[in-house]
Amino acid sequence: MKQLHKLLHLTSSIQFLLTAFITMIMIRLGLKLLPWRILYQLVGKIVPTSLNIPEPGEVLWRRVVWAVDTVSRYMIPKPVCLARALVTYILLARQGYRTELCIGVAKNSQGEFAAHAWVESQEQVIIGKIKNLSDFIRLPSLYQKTV
Repeated sequence: MKQLHKLLHLTSSIQFLLTAFITMIMIRLGLKLLPWRILYQLVGKIVPTSLNIPEPGEVLWRRVVWAVDTVSRYMIPKPVCLARALVTYILLARQGYRTELCIGVAKNSQGEFAAHAWVESQEQVIIGKIKNLSDFIRLPSLYQKTV
């Protein structure tokens, strides 16, 4: 029985990895080849409009983040934060969970422009947490699906 549980867990993990991998490839291609407006519309179409679960349980979002992190580690070049955030947002939304894709901008001490993307649920950063996140001015929410 223990071996069956391990096999089912492994199968589930492989499915998470495969889904994250395929989604990451599609998002990276979209970011490279499509204008942002078109990619934004496409992502809006693949994410359900009615999300019925208020927040992802920690176990689920940790598994999604693990899959995105694992896939990202082996891709060359490494995916940017926007790709990672979009994939996480899509994978959680496809499970029916409400999350928010956040994009912020900042200037560093040399006056250079910087941007960062992350995903939040219930004001908790799921992916994209960085040390200086509070330095970023958050832009109006792009995707925030509600019931």
